[in-house]
Amino acid sequence: MAAVVTIEFSPAHVVYTGALLSPAPALAAVTMGPRGTATVAALAFLVSSATATKNHAWGTEQVYTNLAALLVVTVASMVSSAVRVRRTRELTQVRRIAEVSQNVVLRPLPARMGTVMAASSYLAAERGAQIGGDLYEAMTTRFGVRLIVGDVRGKGLAAVRSAAAVLGAFREAVHYEPDLAEVMHRCAAALQREYALMSRTDPRNWEDPDEQFVTVLLAQVPDDATIQLINRGHPPPLIVHHGAVRPLSPSRPLPPLGLEEFLTGPPVSTETFPFATGERLLLHTDGVLEARNRTHEFFPLLETLETLDAATPAEYLDRLRLALIRHADGHLADDAAMILIERAPAAPEAMRPGTP
Repeated sequence: MAAVVTIEFSPAHVVYTGALLSPAPALAAVTMGPRGTATVAALAFLVSSATATKNHAWGTEQVYTNLAALLVVTVASMVSSAVRVRRTRELTQVRRIAEVSQNVVLRPLPARMGTVMAASSYLAAERGAQIGGDLYEAMTTRFGVRLIVGDVRGKGLAAVRSAAAVLGAFREAVHYEPDLAEVMHRCAAALQREYALMSRTDPRNWEDPDEQFVTVLLAQVPDDATIQLINRGHPPPLIVHHGAVRPLSPSRPLPPLGLEEFLTGPPVSTETFPFATGERLLLHTDGVLEARNRTHEFFPLLETLETLDAATPAEYLDRLRLALIRHADGHLADDAAMILIERAPAAPEAMRPGTP
């Protein structure tokens, strides 16, 4: 519009500028709301009328054609702008709901939990997503620090509901069940109830029940220099200390939750491994192991852990997360959840909670 005014009120007014005004409302609708678009359209009509008056062009077919085109573009632009604003508001609301859901399902861990220092990270495979089928939690209980990491088979709302069911059972059971195996049983029972509910209420989005399962790893950090684990089909955690890495593989492989028909042999029980002061334990989902680069090479997790170093678990995990993103060129094929804990030296008696 500024260009039209400049040309029309200068010696170059012989140049035809009528067609330059019609796109103005459409361009305004890209970034402005309906009110802003209407303002630009009114200015365009004002400029068009001023130039027609100056050029004594009223009554000609050309002027009325330009005004008709401007009117049509204005109406279409205002409708388009109103739709865009409404969708933007809806998207903002959805993102707020997603943030609340993330805080409910995947809460950030405190830096210090009893005898351990902790850090967590979650990377969603789908661009713009914040929660998915991976789950984690860590809680301080009277039995020690208890942790869970899991991976739901599948994606979408059904995966989120399955993750929420397992996490809800874990958060309740860890405070009352002294046996870690019983906590696992409570999680399995909650998952079966959720599967039964989804099969009745949402059969269209419900897949074959034989294809539904959740790999889960439970860990308990008591006050002594050990850690207790129960692994139901999940990647084994890794102990890292001074550049050396060792996996804590279960002696007895167990099927994931949801596949209890394959659970044979003696009852599920915990396994105990050494976990000394200064050692770090990484619990992760298979999205970390299966991340590939452009040449389809898997992420070298063990080699990466051997080269990383940081003063705190949060810094260490942040460097591991950046290495994972760089390897995958920012595009993960699956969600990736990680928890890193470090057994910290015992706090002095005078600094312990409740100590005078």
